[in-house]
Amino acid sequence: MPVPGPDAAAVGSPRLRATIGALRRRITGAPGDGDAGSAVIEFVVLGTLLLVPVVYLILSLGAVQAGSFAVVGAADQAAKMIALSEEQLDAGAADAAAATTMADFGFDRGAWTVDVACSEPRCSEPGSRVTVTVRLTVPLPMAPSIGGSVLSAATVQSSATEILGRFR
Repeated sequence: MPVPGPDAAAVGSPRLRATIGALRRRITGAPGDGDAGSAVIEFVVLGTLLLVPVVYLILSLGAVQAGSFAVVGAADQAAKMIALSEEQLDAGAADAAAATTMADFGFDRGAWTVDVACSEPRCSEPGSRVTVTVRLTVPLPMAPSIGGSVLSAATVQSSATEILGRFR
């Protein structure tokens, strides 16, 4: 018994032949069919979605590196200012030296602190050690301050020690 199929007039119609040909090409996956320019759109969208976080990560790491250089320079300069000052303990000179260095790197005054410690009760004695510690909270680049607080990338600190000379 023959299987009922489409009648001869329907098989020969150009519309049905075109539909069957399109289905055959879709199933076999002929090269070039089905893209229709979507690769360019996918590349642009995915490239942007992946590039923006990578660029922001690089900017954040650069800010942390700049903060590291700033605290090392500020601690060193502040310790040298105390060691070279003729007064007993000139914390104001240390703060001014640290402020100059941090301003050169572009960090605001509220983001960093200076701590001065001496090895002797009187810091003016020859041979006593003066240690200056500078601590900086590195803000995230291009991040807005929320309620007065700044989002930070990291906190970096550095210490420098100078020995007071015999002839001051």
